[in-house]
Amino acid sequence: MNNDELDENIVEENIENIDIDVDVQKLQEDLDNTTDRLKRLMAEFDNYKKRASKEREQLYNSLVADIMMAFLPVMDNLEKAINTNTGDEGYKQGMELVAKQFKDVLKSFGLEEIKTEGEIFNPILHEAVSIVQDDTKESQEIIEEFRKGYKMGDKVIRHAMVVVNQ
Repeated sequence: MNNDELDENIVEENIENIDIDVDVQKLQEDLDNTTDRLKRLMAEFDNYKKRASKEREQLYNSLVADIMMAFLPVMDNLEKAINTNTGDEGYKQGMELVAKQFKDVLKSFGLEEIKTEGEIFNPILHEAVSIVQDDTKESQEIIEEFRKGYKMGDKVIRHAMVVVNQ
């Protein structure tokens, strides 16, 4: 016998001497436990992805709202410039076009004006700066707007400053 045949014989004899005691039930329990842990980890990861996505969306909306807040005084000043009496109609029309373009850009980001005059006062949307008595108007009806209010979706960016009928 050569060395290779001798080695094979020794290996075969040793394999036959090994007593393999496999507990199938324990292996199944281990498999079930591992599968359960894997499913839980997958569910946790899925929840993490959803939570992270929601947080990113909220952060984005908050940043956009902050940027819109910074532009609102510019919009106010454009509207004041339009309402100022000037002898140059071309200048006034140009200012109106710039204001319209600016409003359209703000609107494309979800900014909406809060309706005021003729509406019923809503403390969530409006800020009353004065109360007057006018018998021709309904109670709590907004009579005049001092400053426009804006919202994005359901979030109020700036409350409208209004005069309310008592």
